[in-house]
Amino acid sequence: MLADMNQRNQVNLKRVLPLIVIAIAAVAGFIFLKDYLSFQTLADNRETLLAWRDSNFVFAALAYMLIYIIVVAFSLPGATVMTLTGGFLFGLAFGSAMTVVAATTGATAIFLAAKTGLGDMLHGKLQSSGSSGVLKKLEQGLHENEISYLFLMRLVPALPFFVANLAPAFMGVKLRNFVITTFFGIIPGTVVYTWVGSGLGEVFAAGETPNLGIIFEPHILGPLLGLSALSALPIVIKKFRKKEAL
Repeated sequence: MLADMNQRNQVNLKRVLPLIVIAIAAVAGFIFLKDYLSFQTLADNRETLLAWRDSNFVFAALAYMLIYIIVVAFSLPGATVMTLTGGFLFGLAFGSAMTVVAATTGATAIFLAAKTGLGDMLHGKLQSSGSSGVLKKLEQGLHENEISYLFLMRLVPALPFFVANLAPAFMGVKLRNFVITTFFGIIPGTVVYTWVGSGLGEVFAAGETPNLGIIFEPHILGPLLGLSALSALPIVIKKFRKKEAL
């Protein structure tokens, strides 16, 4: 029996080890990297970065995407600055495309780590719990309209990115739906910040800082809210149909 318990503990440790590593990396990154992955660092090293890009465009693009994947996968600070950097170095089209692919890859990595670590276990407990629980109802609502809920989590600017990566893993969301909604759901916000980054040359020349609150301005926020309302439409329709059926 003791051997079985030891083996079970080893299996449990292997399952949660990725989450432990991510948590340690996130804390260490916040402590040691927050001053490096910043707009000021980008401003101070802009000429070096441009020269590096010009010397080997393909290598610079791959390196940018790899760093972005690591930042997202380990929930490190600086994702917004990285998006600005993508626009500054590679322009709106290339910068947006590379950022969306890298962010989706990093988000998928942390989603899988959370799902295989604690997500499946928590989801199993949620399934076996009483149907009257708030979490149970939330889980049921999510799975009835999984795509719509996931799109809303990506499109609403107020929701932290790492929360939108972890919460679905603990709710038993399908990997395919997570990847699809992440990829397409982050495109609007990514394009906005990459667009800001593509104009950083003029910002640097004027000695100013970029307006990172631009996503909350009416001409930007309006379309995002419109997309959010469109994503929520299937949820509303299903609720009305249920009421009519009753």
